[in-house]
Amino acid sequence: MVHIVKNKAILVVSFGTTYPDALKSAVESTENKIRAAFPDYEVRRAFTSRMVIKKLAERDGAIIDTEQQALERLREECYREVYIQPLHVVAGEEYDKVKRLVVHYLHSKLFDRIALGRPLLYYAGQEGKPDDYLLAIKALMTQLPELGKQEAVVFMGHGGLHPANAAYAALQLKLEEAGLRNVFVYTVEGFPALGPVIEKLKQMAVTKVALMPFMLVAGDHANNDMAGDEDDSAKSQLVKAGFEVDVHVRGLGEIPAIQDIYIQHLREAIEQPWAHKHKKHG
Repeated sequence: MVHIVKNKAILVVSFGTTYPDALKSAVESTENKIRAAFPDYEVRRAFTSRMVIKKLAERDGAIIDTEQQALERLREECYREVYIQPLHVVAGEEYDKVKRLVVHYLHSKLFDRIALGRPLLYYAGQEGKPDDYLLAIKALMTQLPELGKQEAVVFMGHGGLHPANAAYAALQLKLEEAGLRNVFVYTVEGFPALGPVIEKLKQMAVTKVALMPFMLVAGDHANNDMAGDEDDSAKSQLVKAGFEVDVHVRGLGEIPAIQDIYIQHLREAIEQPWAHKHKKHG
């Protein structure tokens, strides 16, 4: 058997999860699909969440690199080309963490080539750029149940204080433009909130709601904040408001069409000329 020495690497970076099933079905399956799409590259894993890394080490004895540790390891192993593909949903705080590091490596010229792919939602179809939102919507439509007149889908995103949180409101607009007027988005920690979505559902005389996560993995937020039995979970609030609720606990990373989007973003990062000229990503 001939051993092929690879000098090009892909680093797949996600927030991470402490849910073993979600790790396998969303993160690992996406990594494996990337591995199959880019057989000439060494494919590695990194998590941006120090808390997740710490818990996995303590609970399972699993050692997972941070984004910085993974890049240092690749440098020490003399890889010359490195391409980083984040599995983040928006270009928020976790993506910024990775971007800052990539810019550092670009300026210090520690690799011959280094480039960062974009998250799921980034471009909105302007100035000749792809419409990441529309592509994500088309991927979601492969999973949406058939909806009757009095039925709706509600997606739960993460949200937060970062300006990139506006991506969820943009996604809602894009859903409406695509004619999906009975599909809604709310976030756990930001805007749009669930309350106004419930009001819209009532105005539309909706009786049944399919509740789904708009997150890479169906982890803690999906199982507790969305589908949990506590009074403040989305499921409980919707039931209390009088809706029949059908819960789908499945991360975006489990959807083949979403995995294909990440692969395309990675391919575009590899093919960009600036990736080969030590220019800053922008």
